[in-house]
Amino acid sequence: MDDGTGQPEKIAADRASRRPGTYVVAGHDVAARALPPGLYLVATPIGNLGDITLRALETLAAADLIACEDTRVTARLLDRYGIKTPLTPYHDHNAQAARPKILARIRDGGAVALVSDAGTPLISDPGYRLVCAAQDAGAAVTAIPGASAVLTALGVAGLPTDRFFFEGFLPPKDAARRTRAGELARIPATLVLFESGPRVAAALAALAAELGNRSAAVCRELTKLHEEIRRGTLAELAAHYADGGETRGEFVLVIAPPAAPAPSAEDVDALLREALRSQTLKDAVGAVAAATGEPRQQVYRRALALAKERRDDV
Repeated sequence: MDDGTGQPEKIAADRASRRPGTYVVAGHDVAARALPPGLYLVATPIGNLGDITLRALETLAAADLIACEDTRVTARLLDRYGIKTPLTPYHDHNAQAARPKILARIRDGGAVALVSDAGTPLISDPGYRLVCAAQDAGAAVTAIPGASAVLTALGVAGLPTDRFFFEGFLPPKDAARRTRAGELARIPATLVLFESGPRVAAALAALAAELGNRSAAVCRELTKLHEEIRRGTLAELAAHYADGGETRGEFVLVIAPPAAPAPSAEDVDALLREALRSQTLKDAVGAVAAATGEPRQQVYRRALALAKERRDDV
């Protein structure tokens, strides 16, 4: 383990003694290319250790230091791929003390990789202030993209993905959780939240109370051996976990957006009048029915009435 400190001469010596760093792919040692100094944000698997990119492996092998939440978790990943880069802890509890040491390492010519325990750094994980400080100091910050629990859950939830809002974790206390859930109810997008097993039933109950009977998916242990995707309404899912559903593992909740309010008769009339200026009656009806979701026959009858009104006014 490394504490993140080091003099330029020592860093240069460390680089000379370690390089080229190597990683193992399909049983073969692969030499990593040297990295320019800077901070590298490296996404790591969210469960299955096979879900890592070749670029991420090369970056971790070539870095002078890896800053990570839990050195034991990251060590398992490095052991899998034969990477010997030193580790230093960087998490919420030591960030204030560790950040200047990491920045000094970069300033002195080092390449530092930042990883979280799983997924993409900074997404509900420490690192935002380190990135800001590195950029303020003029250091290069490079993203090495890869696994993300947010995007993985969106892909398998079976809910709209064209617009989504990531909330992270709800507050642990019930009153604050209900308040925040009520605020989320007004967001016109699919919601994505993280939750812990012991709190998942309470979180779903609060969301059901404040958001109504929306469709949702609970994604547990994504990419892992016991992966489970459970779909239903918020109330149904809350009841399942309150009644003894499996709560071991890590959870991502995906919740459908609020239903769009039905258009008023005045809104439909305004759209029809605009469409009838440049389209045939048939085409105008089709366009307005598609835009509003209103029954085609109902829109057609209203279009006939508007067309008659227009003739009578002539």
